[in-house]
Amino acid sequence: MRVLVLGGTKFVGRLCASEAVSRGHQVTVFNRGSRPAVDGVTTLVGDRLEPKDLAQLDTLSFDVVIDTWHGDPDAVKRALQTLRARIHHYIYISSVSVYRKHDEHGATVGSVTEDVPLLDLDAAPTQYARNKVAGEMNVVRSGVPSALLRAGVILGPGECQGQRLPTWLRRMDKGGPTLAPGPRDMGLQFIDVRDLASFVIDVAEKRLTGPCNVASASGHTTWGDFLDTANRTVGDAARLCWLEPDKVAAAKLEPWTELPLWLPPDKSAGFYSADVTKAMAQGLRIRPASETIQDTWAWMKSAAAEEDTGTLLGLDPDKEAKILEEHFADVL
Repeated sequence: MRVLVLGGTKFVGRLCASEAVSRGHQVTVFNRGSRPAVDGVTTLVGDRLEPKDLAQLDTLSFDVVIDTWHGDPDAVKRALQTLRARIHHYIYISSVSVYRKHDEHGATVGSVTEDVPLLDLDAAPTQYARNKVAGEMNVVRSGVPSALLRAGVILGPGECQGQRLPTWLRRMDKGGPTLAPGPRDMGLQFIDVRDLASFVIDVAEKRLTGPCNVASASGHTTWGDFLDTANRTVGDAARLCWLEPDKVAAAKLEPWTELPLWLPPDKSAGFYSADVTKAMAQGLRIRPASETIQDTWAWMKSAAAEEDTGTLLGLDPDKEAKILEEHFADVL
């Protein structure tokens, strides 16, 4: 196949380009040239937000386009306008964040299938979710045969160093008493970036279309097992001090930012509940959570790890120490 990856040098896009090359496809990446591309691709340097740069694609034809964009959704619309007559298939990497996970009474939707309504644009809780919903709308309106791959949380080697799993691994490596927000039995659902990339190329090869949730099964691992494995991976340097959810809330700790991947129980059930029956039937393969954690740590310690941290997540050490002293003074 002739494959165009819009981006193709960072995390998901990079792994998709690499996977496509490994299967013998002819791969072109279009990006600003700020990072080196994977071996075996043709690189076109340009900014997709600049019409004169996007015009480089005017005479090129592709069997499939892979787009991971999460910024201004108009960029998705413009890419499709440029390419529509010369492509056969468009794969848009969306997110499970596009779903309306609560009904009109505020009750959490159970298992989130692909038929659950999407968020209204003006009601989306984050700019990211709003952009993904609008991006999907632009893909559908284009009329190009397309797959909307609604990914769960994406972890694995290559994740920005300041983000979710790397933040916990660095905290465990620092060692000592470590605040761990409960409950331990909270179920997690995510996907390793390598499993996502493999599925993306499967979808391209099979010309699959329509929406599809792409993640592990709900409850792939528990929060307790996740943090325990992260701690073992770095050498059991940390001593986890588990704090009940109500005390986490009382301490005014911010879910997801100060406590990456953690959500209060009333929200985690809705967020980590995507039904992945469709993807599994289409061949999605999921590796063990322990492999994702261990390989991410190995990548972080390697020469290949990027210094780019993105938006820094995690708990301020002084704030953590104060909370630990308040709740665990008798065991510190």
